[in-house]
Amino acid sequence: MAKNKTKNKKRKLNKKRKLLPSLLVLTPLFVGLLIFAADILTKYYVHNSIPKLNHESQWYPYYGIGVFENFLGIEFSIVHATNRGAAWGILAEFQDYLLFFRILCIAGLTVYLLFFNKNRLMIFPLTFVLAGAAGNIIDYFVYGHVVDMLKFVFWGYEYPVFNLADSSIFIGICSMILLSIRPCYINGKIEVS
Repeated sequence: MAKNKTKNKKRKLNKKRKLLPSLLVLTPLFVGLLIFAADILTKYYVHNSIPKLNHESQWYPYYGIGVFENFLGIEFSIVHATNRGAAWGILAEFQDYLLFFRILCIAGLTVYLLFFNKNRLMIFPLTFVLAGAAGNIIDYFVYGHVVDMLKFVFWGYEYPVFNLADSSIFIGICSMILLSIRPCYINGKIEVS
């Protein structure tokens, strides 16, 4: 009787062990696809529903959808802005080179994630970066530029307009930095990973 209970426990443990690798793959993949889909859908909505931001739209909600105005001095609205360059429009005159570089980076990160990454904690941050970068590349092929929509004004300072893909990349990179400098315990000693 005791042997049967032990065998049943081992079977359940083996099932859990077999399920764990598939969850480690499917969960980040699902999250990445969710980020990618949300980014594509919001850009589609903004591109088709909100007029483009221009120099005449100087006051809240900037020809967009006002979310909140003067919340502790912060304004937030959803607008339609275009970006032909990298972050904050830099290198806009080299759009084709940027596209090639972005595709190269995505390919490199994908190879690293699938074949060389040994740290399970880096799977989600890398997935966030890949999903965001893929969303911005799709924009180039669909619209000819990146569609940005999230506009914040912090106490009079207009922060550059960005999108969900940019947010995903930022969260992924910050997470990677934090995970790489966090202390970890190896053989009872604190070491930086």
